[in-house]
Amino acid sequence: MAITWDFAEMLAKESARDKFMLKLLELAKTNKNIVYICSDGAPVGSKQDEFRKLYPEQFIEVGIAEPNAIGIATGLALSGKMPFVNAFGPFLSLRATDQIHTDMAYNDVPVRVIGTHGGLTSGGGPTHYTVCDYAIMRSIPNMTMVAPSDANQCVKLIEASLTYPGPVYIRVARGEEPLVYKDNDYEYVIGKAITAKEGKDATIIGVGIGVYNGLVAAQQLAKEGIDVRVLDMHTIKPIDTEAIVKAAKETGVIVTVEDHNIVGGLGAAVAEVVLESGIPCKFKRLGVPDVFAELGTPEELYAYYGYDGNGIIKQIKQMLD
Repeated sequence: MAITWDFAEMLAKESARDKFMLKLLELAKTNKNIVYICSDGAPVGSKQDEFRKLYPEQFIEVGIAEPNAIGIATGLALSGKMPFVNAFGPFLSLRATDQIHTDMAYNDVPVRVIGTHGGLTSGGGPTHYTVCDYAIMRSIPNMTMVAPSDANQCVKLIEASLTYPGPVYIRVARGEEPLVYKDNDYEYVIGKAITAKEGKDATIIGVGIGVYNGLVAAQQLAKEGIDVRVLDMHTIKPIDTEAIVKAAKETGVIVTVEDHNIVGGLGAAVAEVVLESGIPCKFKRLGVPDVFAELGTPEELYAYYGYDGNGIIKQIKQMLD
């Protein structure tokens, strides 16, 4: 499905953290199997605090103990409940990896883990960045790894996850990010890429904020006569091999864009597909190089590491020369 994208209309920003909580508040009213579990994440006056007050029997606060949250969620899922675990991404994806691997994934239970402060969005420096979650989660059997491209898509993902089998790790940003889609009138399927913009000269495959940055680059390149396709690869695992192979065949140039370490992330997953397909294709990964990232705002760091709109434009022009 192709969607017409216009940068002039995509200036609004919304928070996926706020959106998914509003959705859970709505769902928990009628679905008493939904249990919300958080780790020191329900300050007074927040939507999480509202959930606690409205549905005390469906709310669990574990404190700063992310591994415990996963263990409790697994037990609840084995008992027929549908737990949603929410905590800071760097601690969920690293501190609780053992429990995600052995408790949750090994038992193949429908726990939905929502890691916030994804990528470099925390602004808190190397200990508080989340740049390994794609690599970790996609290497664990039974795990599904998803990073919606904007807040509204996050709501679509929550809805889709209600009937999706097995454990799912969902990554969102710390705060507000640009909306990618003009409206919500598009089909969303876990594991199926969305063609956000058609193009024949090259393909940008993005995830999370990488989709927006890719679209900014593609629109500017269009003004220079360069027609670039943009794929929203919201699901890292299972990845949409069909869309990747099609892009490699039809454009012959692929650039991946992710707010994540380029080792083991989206770029690595796409490279595996392209290489195994045997299709000749120019290829480049953009994202955080294999370093502990510098301290700064997300926008400063995207530019610094070359995966903002300008960085993507520069890379594609080099590959097309």
